[in-house]
Amino acid sequence: MTSTPTMKRRTLLSALVAASAASATLPAFAQANPKIVFGYTAVTDFASVFVAAEEGYFKKRSLEVELKFIPLNSTIPAALQSDSLQIGGPTPSVFLQAVDGGLDLVLVAGGGLTSKTITGFGLVARAGSGIKGPQDCVGKKIGVPGLGAFLHVTFRAWLKDSGVDYRKVNFVEAAFPQHADLLRGGSVDAVVSADPFMSRITESGAGYVASYYSTFLPENNQTIVHAAKRDWVAKNPGAARAFREALVEAGAFMQQPKNDAKVRAAIGKYIKLPPEVLAKVQVSPPGPVVTEKQLAYWTGLMKEQDMLKTNIDVAKLVAK
Repeated sequence: MTSTPTMKRRTLLSALVAASAASATLPAFAQANPKIVFGYTAVTDFASVFVAAEEGYFKKRSLEVELKFIPLNSTIPAALQSDSLQIGGPTPSVFLQAVDGGLDLVLVAGGGLTSKTITGFGLVARAGSGIKGPQDCVGKKIGVPGLGAFLHVTFRAWLKDSGVDYRKVNFVEAAFPQHADLLRGGSVDAVVSADPFMSRITESGAGYVASYYSTFLPENNQTIVHAAKRDWVAKNPGAARAFREALVEAGAFMQQPKNDAKVRAAIGKYIKLPPEVLAKVQVSPPGPVVTEKQLAYWTGLMKEQDMLKTNIDVAKLVAK
């Protein structure tokens, strides 16, 4: 049978309608997604993001995600505001301070969670400093990887719980990679640090762990949150949801013991850990979904330290 021009046009039209229908059934994020530059710091709390990148969970959802190392956590909100990053992982306290300061940011997902089984961060004192507990910190100079960030805020809370006035401690901002050199050079008396940097310091003899103070923290609170500008999320709701869904899948992957080697390999790739350190580093439990209760814990802690000037409505800070 010979095809007529009319039949050809009908065939072509049918094909176009079918293609259009198929496209309409695809999720919005699969049709058009912006490139996402994601900012992270050198801690294992970003493991779910690393796993999502390495296991193809972003690509599976048609997301192009570039991971960018940021030396100081406290600079992430400014990078989001300037559009250098589309999503970044500040600590909860850095995020809330940015919101308190007027930045219109929301959370699309979460990173690691606190756990009493994790001793991967603590107070590391310079060899010979004599620091053994909270009382010994009075009058000392202590380096923290971000003023107002997670380790700074939680360490001050620990000092307060121990009856020590944290205002009598001199805190200075110092990125994780600088901690060992600052201790060796005597520029600081101690640092509030985390693995793998903490282990490297103790193994080199430059310092010792004076306290794994983190065990005073309640279970299952966010250590890292993944933030974006509110207007970016409003313009790209599908991409924001897909990002969170990729981390949920990565979190499930991380919780299977058989995947431990792959999880550690992903961490090692992005925070440049040698095999001997990578084998021993503790990995925080994944917490890809942020709750209002978790944020409320942080606002309470920060108000106790006079870090917030406004009353923040946490219900408005979690993207749906």
